[in-house]
Amino acid sequence: MKKAGIRIEDLHLSFGDTTVLAGIDMEIYPGEFFAFLGPSGSGKSTLLRAIAGFGPRPKGRILIDGKDIADLPPWKRNVGMVFQSYALWPHMTVRQNVAFGLEERRMPRAQIGPKVEAALDLVGLLHLAERMPSQLSGGQQQRVALARTVAIEPQVLLLDEPLSNLDAALRVQMRRELLSLQRKLGLTTIFVTHDQEEANTTSDRMAVLDGGVIQQIGTPQELYDTPVNGFVAGFLGTANILAGHMNEGCFVTKGGNRLAVDNYRGTASRIVLRPQSVSLADEERGSIAGKVTHREFLGSQIRYLVGTEDGEIIVDTLHHAGQSGHAVGADVMLMIDSRSASLLD
Repeated sequence: MKKAGIRIEDLHLSFGDTTVLAGIDMEIYPGEFFAFLGPSGSGKSTLLRAIAGFGPRPKGRILIDGKDIADLPPWKRNVGMVFQSYALWPHMTVRQNVAFGLEERRMPRAQIGPKVEAALDLVGLLHLAERMPSQLSGGQQQRVALARTVAIEPQVLLLDEPLSNLDAALRVQMRRELLSLQRKLGLTTIFVTHDQEEANTTSDRMAVLDGGVIQQIGTPQELYDTPVNGFVAGFLGTANILAGHMNEGCFVTKGGNRLAVDNYRGTASRIVLRPQSVSLADEERGSIAGKVTHREFLGSQIRYLVGTEDGEIIVDTLHHAGQSGHAVGADVMLMIDSRSASLLD
């Protein structure tokens, strides 16, 4: 399958007076596994459906492999979409479901059989070809939906929250299988999810959306380590965000605490501290005084909420067998790892 890049230029879409997508500009590289990540109502599924050709025609351009497809109907865009519900025909066998798209494209019957078998073999379901969808597990139904989509040899694979109907353990297994399949095929793939862990573990890059606007694009690590705003910082994991100002190479919090920072910016008005970059220290080494207000045992970690003059700060520490840790009500000092802090204007 030929790898195809995607370019979206100044895309706008409204439903009546409600703006759903506002000025989307982005590029997805050929063969990339790309994620649209955001909360409900952020516009991520609408953007995916706009690429697929479902819904009203947005303003702007959508280019696949350099060709503007914005005015083409869905069946002429050469994209394959796996829906959240899988959308399998309940009265058809697995084999018939996978063959359906090929038959709709008027492919000669002599070619359909080998393509169906190849697609089912790719997802490990050739031995279940004669079963009905109701006889399959959720994970197997998802594989059928993938096989049906892959069989038509699309340039782009679109995945609309395909793991949301699976239980937690199966989701982990299936996201690994999805990534393995994508790497094997080399298909340019867009994965829509509201789950940051799914996006982090599968995508080469991702776009975080909120209110129909792309907030930031980058690798999972780039977005986690250097968020551009408070929304991205808070959506991609737990974050402590303290207000203040820069003064002589230090960030001075509103509570009067001075924090040395490496990535100095004189205009910064907030600092982002991840829970694992804050540690409980002795009085001489700590820079923020506080009192433990809450404690949670998370297995490999203990999470503390520490009340300070700058509000509650979340601290995650590694749990070691036999260590009791700090009790609620204990006075503590917090030490900041300045290398892990990021500044926001």
